[in-house]
Amino acid sequence: MIRKNPSGDLPVVAQSAFVDPTAILCGKVFVGENVFIGPYAVIRADEVDASGGMEPIVIGDNSNIQDGVVIHSKSGARVEIGDNTSIAHRSIVHGPCKVGRNVFIGFNTVLFNCEVGDGSVVRHNSVVEACKVPANFYVPSTSHVNSDEDLARIEPVTADASSFSEDVAQTNVRLVQGYKKIQNEL
Repeated sequence: MIRKNPSGDLPVVAQSAFVDPTAILCGKVFVGENVFIGPYAVIRADEVDASGGMEPIVIGDNSNIQDGVVIHSKSGARVEIGDNTSIAHRSIVHGPCKVGRNVFIGFNTVLFNCEVGDGSVVRHNSVVEACKVPANFYVPSTSHVNSDEDLARIEPVTADASSFSEDVAQTNVRLVQGYKKIQNEL
C-alpha cells in the first residue's frame, strides 16, 4: 500500500521496482531502480522535526528490503540505504541511519542512530546503535555494537561473507524481474 503521510508527502517508487501488495510505504520515501520490497515490510517517513521539517527515507538501486522489515525515523531524520544492499527478514532500521552500498544486514537485526560503511556485513540478531561501523567490517551474529571499544573487536569482512551478500543481492534483483512479469496476473 502506498499512502501519504500527514504532511502530504507521497512515496516515489521507480517503475522497475517491485513492492509486494502487503507492504506499506508511507510519506517521504524514495525507492530506486530494481528494488525488491517484500511482504509485510513497513517503510514510514511521517514524523517531523521541531521546525516541522522532514528528511526522506531513500532506498538505493538494486537493494532489497525483505519480509517484515521496518524502516522508520525519529523526528524527521534521514534514513539512507545504499545501492545493492540487503536488509534481511524482520530487521529494523530506525533513523537517523545511513547504510552504505553493498551491505548485508542479517535477520532480526536492529540498526538505530548509526552508520554502516560500504561492504560491511552485520549478521543475524545483532544491534548496532550510536556508532559508525567502518567499511568492509564483519559484525558477528548476536553482537551489540554501540561504542568505539566494541568496534575495535570487529574484524574485516571475509571473502565468504562478502560473496554471500552479493549472492543475496543478485537473487533479489532476479526476484524483482520475475515479480514484475507476473504482477498483473490473477
